[in-house]
Amino acid sequence: MYREQLLFVCSRNQWRSPTAAALFDRSERHSAKSAGTSDSARIKITPGLINWADRIFVMEKRHAAILQRNYPDLIAEKAVIVLHISDDYQYQDPELIEILESRLAEYLE
Repeated sequence: MYREQLLFVCSRNQWRSPTAAALFDRSERHSAKSAGTSDSARIKITPGLINWADRIFVMEKRHAAILQRNYPDLIAEKAVIVLHISDDYQYQDPELIEILESRLAEYLE
């Protein structure tokens, strides 16, 4: 069975996007990875990650703008969804998990 491949993007790939990706660790329907747009990101966004993804979820509009500026051809055929989640949370913060689950529900059901 094919699992849809989800890429989560934030700035430094420390708190928001790894938390989002971890939500799918045991999923039978989705696989997930995370990356960051910053030069100091733990895992930096790459063309390979973009190509791997079926859908890309970014935390803020500026992340979508960076992808559009740096990889316009690669994301042209991809769904890039802005979740509007500010950088106010730590890794696995219960409030962040609740927000992620709520905002992702409309896209992944």
